[in-house]
Amino acid sequence: MARRLNMVFLVALAVTALIQSSVAQTTFQVGDALGWTIPPNTAAYSTWASNKTFTLNDILVFNFTTGQHDVARVSKANYDSCNPANPISIQNNGPATLTLNETGAHYYICTISSHCSLGQKLAINVTTTTSPAPQPSTSPTATPTPAPTVAPVPSTHAPAPAPPTTATPPSSTTSPPPTTATPPSSTTTPSAPTPTGVSAPPPPPSSATSLGVTGLCATFLSIVIALLY
Repeated sequence: MARRLNMVFLVALAVTALIQSSVAQTTFQVGDALGWTIPPNTAAYSTWASNKTFTLNDILVFNFTTGQHDVARVSKANYDSCNPANPISIQNNGPATLTLNETGAHYYICTISSHCSLGQKLAINVTTTTSPAPQPSTSPTATPTPAPTVAPVPSTHAPAPAPPTTATPPSSTTSPPPTTATPPSSTTTPSAPTPTGVSAPPPPPSSATSLGVTGLCATFLSIVIALLY
């Protein structure tokens, strides 16, 4: 009886594990409606995978036409350089179905012509849980960068300030006061008119004549005194 109960318990556990496995398994159509082809831009498949979580036993379906494309799992170095040499695995017939049976980063490219360089490449990260996991970093494809708009540089040449007005210092030389004309004296007595017919008195002798007379007198007096003695 106990053995039978143990068998029932083990079967129940196995069934539960199978149910959980089937529920957790998710099938992804790579690129959705685009499929597996040369994308319209090089970031198309990176954008498609950026909002998805890939876990163990999930399935990737690569929809492509046989002979026009293929899908190869490669190393990161070959993924970055689009080198198809020594792939980990390769599928030539479309559509190709791949089961994610390993955790970690997975890299896929198309090995035909230059399809990989044109953006037909996919990088995903596989985890053991259903919580979102960051996708592996990929080498960005060179895209033209728009030239930055150069803002006009304000002029650094400010207008020259007006020269300061210099006050003219007062002259150290004092201008002489203007000469005031002296009004004629009001006390000047006008000369009386000389009566007609009367001669004017003779002018007084000049001082030179007076000196000459005085000298002669002194000389004469000296002679007289000499004769007396």
